[in-house]
Amino acid sequence: MRAQPKASHFIDGAYVEDAAGKAFESRYAATGEVIAKLHSATPAIIDQAMASAVRAQQEWASWLPVERARVLRRAADIIRVRNEALSELETLDTGKAIQETLVADASSGADSLEWFSAQAASLSGESVPLGNAFAYTVREPLGVCVGIGAWNYPTQIACWKAAPALACGNAMVFKPSEMTPLCALKLAEIFIEAGAPKGLFNVVQGFGDVGAALATHKDTAKVSLTGSVPTGGKVYAAAASGMRHVTMELGGKSPLVVFEDADLEDAIGGAMLGNFYSTGQICSNGTRVFVQKSILEKFLTRLAERTKAIRLGDPLDPDTHLGPLISEGQREKVMGYIEKGKAEGARLVIGGGVPGGEAFANGSYIEPTVFADVTDDMTIAREEIFGPVMSVLAFDTEDEVIERANGTEFGLAAGLFTKDISRAHRVAGRLAAGICWINTYNLTPVEIPFGGVKHSGFGRENGRAAMEFYSQVKTVHVALGGVDSPY
Repeated sequence: MRAQPKASHFIDGAYVEDAAGKAFESRYAATGEVIAKLHSATPAIIDQAMASAVRAQQEWASWLPVERARVLRRAADIIRVRNEALSELETLDTGKAIQETLVADASSGADSLEWFSAQAASLSGESVPLGNAFAYTVREPLGVCVGIGAWNYPTQIACWKAAPALACGNAMVFKPSEMTPLCALKLAEIFIEAGAPKGLFNVVQGFGDVGAALATHKDTAKVSLTGSVPTGGKVYAAAASGMRHVTMELGGKSPLVVFEDADLEDAIGGAMLGNFYSTGQICSNGTRVFVQKSILEKFLTRLAERTKAIRLGDPLDPDTHLGPLISEGQREKVMGYIEKGKAEGARLVIGGGVPGGEAFANGSYIEPTVFADVTDDMTIAREEIFGPVMSVLAFDTEDEVIERANGTEFGLAAGLFTKDISRAHRVAGRLAAGICWINTYNLTPVEIPFGGVKHSGFGRENGRAAMEFYSQVKTVHVALGGVDSPY
């Protein structure tokens, strides 16, 4: 086992184990080998983590904002120094190519911690004059926040949730996906090394039952989930039963619109990044690529040429573009969608199979796949696949494509490519999505808010907006004269 942690959980500044919890294995998706064995959290572990977080939060909230900022900044600096080792662990945890994890995972987590460290001291309210009185508002922490992570970006997601939560004076108990349990433990170590109080960021492992127990725990003030729409519905309902704050970053079936005047190479590059990066396992991917009919065949021809050049292989090889999917079960799911695409009449342009050869024999690999002649009613155009499968749909007019792009229960992201700046802003304004990119795709710098509408969730991560969802407003009314009372 290449990545066995000292114990399954990290609570109150130390590794903790309870062998009574359900045992599970962490496997390297490229080879199928077991790289770690862990135990799911028992009720005793959950209570221990929450009690520790309550104590730590009370201490942390009493610190000056600038003192909290220093801890977050030191944590960011430590992550950057250890980026190579943390990126290798992320690759082992997820199967993503090392050339991706080196630039998009731990390093983006460090960016988040650094940026929110700079915001910590600026969290403030307002003063309101009221004649013979005045009022002022302050922003206060919520308390103990529960973070529930997804398996596609374990380090980044943990940081995206922890950074604004801690900057606002909260503590966090984080549950990684059982598919990727390892990276968050290293982050917990780093917070302690950076000077955070013991218990400020605890990690507990487990399955859905652990997430449900955390979401309904008496000491939980907020739940922040990254996951699927069905999971989000369950967690939202559980959190609502206790009137808890929530942020839901859920799935998508995002449109990417390519107008006939677009730069073709840029548009194809954006479509490939929006479908194949991280082997297609990104919630905001633009998996419905609408291409104006006048350039459709040229687009497909060049897209196929560039897709052929994608290198699949060992994720730890720096020359590899695409690693495997997270698990064999996920590959079976994606292959099922590919078969549905064929059966429902979509034209397979490239890919659609499992790569052969000894190098791929034990991993969950799949070829990057492009379908053309896709219609809005096909399964591959309606359901989130979460694999490297691109659906290309033809359109004629701007009004038509906007109506079709919005014809989904999802609303996480959208994108468009055009050289007409007026059309760019006009279309972006009409697309029903939480974030929209013009002439690029899937860039999520920490400075800007990220989140969805409709069934893709609510609340925002990143940007100043995130701090509004990890704090609450208190109003103080101050009288400057006597009390005028008829009694």
